[in-house]
Amino acid sequence: MTSVNDRRLLPLLHGSNRTAMTCLYRCGNACAHPAPNESDNPYFGDLVQAEVSRRGLLKAAAIGAMVVGAAGAGVLGTPEPAAAKPATAPGLSFKPVPPNRLDAVIVPNGYDHSVLVQWGDPILPGAPRFDVDRQTAEAQRKQFGYNNDFLVVVPLDRRGDRGLLVVNHEYTNEELMFRGYVDGATATVEQTNVALAAHGLSVVEVERVRGSGEWRLVRKGSRRYNRRTTAETPMEFTGPAAGSPLLRTAADPHGRRVLGSLNNCSGGITPWGTVLSGEENFNQYFVGGDGAPATVKPALARYGINTSARYPDGSRHWDKADERFDLAKNPNEANRFGWIMEIDPYDPDSTPQKHTALGRFKHEGAALTVAKDGRVAAYMGDDERFDYMYKFVSDRKLRKGSSATDRRHNRSLLELGTLYVAQLGFTSADEIDGSGAIPDDGAFNGTGRWIPLTRGTRSMIEGMSIDEVLVHTRIAADKAGATKMDRPEDIEVHPNNGRVYVALTNNSRRGAAGQPAVDEANPRTGNKHGQILELIEDGDDAAAETFTWSLPIVCGDPEDPSTYFAGYDKSKVSPISCPDNLDFDAHGNLWISTDGNALTDSGGENYNDGLFAVSLEGSERGHVKQFLSVPPGAEQASAYVLDDNKSVVVSVQHPGEIDGATVDQPASNWPNGSFARPAVVVAWRPDGRDLGV
Repeated sequence: MTSVNDRRLLPLLHGSNRTAMTCLYRCGNACAHPAPNESDNPYFGDLVQAEVSRRGLLKAAAIGAMVVGAAGAGVLGTPEPAAAKPATAPGLSFKPVPPNRLDAVIVPNGYDHSVLVQWGDPILPGAPRFDVDRQTAEAQRKQFGYNNDFLVVVPLDRRGDRGLLVVNHEYTNEELMFRGYVDGATATVEQTNVALAAHGLSVVEVERVRGSGEWRLVRKGSRRYNRRTTAETPMEFTGPAAGSPLLRTAADPHGRRVLGSLNNCSGGITPWGTVLSGEENFNQYFVGGDGAPATVKPALARYGINTSARYPDGSRHWDKADERFDLAKNPNEANRFGWIMEIDPYDPDSTPQKHTALGRFKHEGAALTVAKDGRVAAYMGDDERFDYMYKFVSDRKLRKGSSATDRRHNRSLLELGTLYVAQLGFTSADEIDGSGAIPDDGAFNGTGRWIPLTRGTRSMIEGMSIDEVLVHTRIAADKAGATKMDRPEDIEVHPNNGRVYVALTNNSRRGAAGQPAVDEANPRTGNKHGQILELIEDGDDAAAETFTWSLPIVCGDPEDPSTYFAGYDKSKVSPISCPDNLDFDAHGNLWISTDGNALTDSGGENYNDGLFAVSLEGSERGHVKQFLSVPPGAEQASAYVLDDNKSVVVSVQHPGEIDGATVDQPASNWPNGSFARPAVVVAWRPDGRDLGV
């Protein structure tokens, strides 16, 4: 089969390394348009103060995300909260994988890996074997979806040998799915329906192989937990905006039921054993924005929806299969996406819920932790240039029991609470010149506060009702004066000390003419490589309304003087670009998945994305090491380190997503030696030892 794998990548688009195919399908050409945020927010000047010492500030209180253990084989939907991951000595002894462009998944010497599941694999009864030439929507609804992103393994037994792999399916690359595909305008209705069915989530039973770190799909037995949700699966709204006129349509006059979930990116795990999924770039699925009522156009535009053309460039034309995607006919349909969705993997018959109390924006995911008083906090990023970081704190407290009553109570915690947006202050604002030079106090750091947008059923934004704040959260945050960030994507909470880590992926327009200037949290102009922000809540309490922050890692080539790795010797650090999703291992090491590696080799070719790990404590703090790399065109979309630290499962998303690639002329032949297929990979050590030590 002819391959374009070795051809040079096209020139960088819009100041990034992404190809035109990526820009189209990943985010609807967001970089080709002005940033939706046109607000002129002031900085938080009254919080600017001298740097304070961090030493002794934190206690080793394990208030992070609780790890859930199943209540035992055969008991449905009653997981039992377990203790937090132990705070043992950190260790990352593997030899780093060098930057490369190989059409393979590469792991360090002494490690092994295998494909756990890939696009089209049958997972429900009656599903046919995958056949790219005979793919139908009916088949796809029973098969593993496309472009797997966030993933997690929740336990099915106490020994940790059986579990449920829960995976998001973010978007579809039709050129890489159908032979002869040209564009949305010429796509068949059946192809569109296949794409609808390839979105959503998959829940699949998995089992450990002979007590090792390897995992495989359960092929025998009932597999009663296996499940698919798609862009057509019925779901329900909860919280203060449920039933709002802003959510009502002709098909749903009560504004409480919605079909499907779109562009599911990252997610999170709850202390009660359910999984959260964030709806991100939903704007790209809608047409007819030019025909929407004039009164709704400003809100549509703030969410990146084109209001000047019926069919924007690259439109998917999904209205040909379902007119709800035509905003001229259904202007409120777009308001029904952009939420955090919760699904119970232990109950395949349960109805997923979209929680309006957590606000509507381009959610990357949601990281949950427990505050000192027992309330639950959720940290969330809005993945757009110059958008914001958010936090939700529940009104009610977590119950630690595992009874059906306790779990039912806990399932309601995300329905009511306080929604905040972050505003940052800086210690060295006058020293930031866009070069990435470290300020005289030795750190990019400052203080900040969480500004309330809602409290319970009350709006805290003048002139906006509670449902307006929750449905048009970006507009409310603009009014509140939130700090514009460089694409806040995944946020995770350290399991041992409660510190919060934010992946700020990149922002090529930072500091450009007419764009927001650099600041201490976003210190580089034309920021191609991104940074990691560390946030410490005052009093180490997730319910606090003030915090301190710093940038322990400013990504890029370690030889670039604008990079920073917590003061570690940069000659020993792996090059890293565009941090996206985050996870922690049992030792408290941070694992970083990248999306859109902007680093190039001597010939100007972009290196492949990968998975990196870094210690956050002691003498090894800042020592970033690359653990894994993925094929060309692929995003290392997400990683989850299992609780025993013997395995890591990773999402290899859109391999071969390079301009000009098709099913017949693939830019990657991974994983089967023919055309490319997104897949989940598991990596482990054959000797059964810990991944890092």
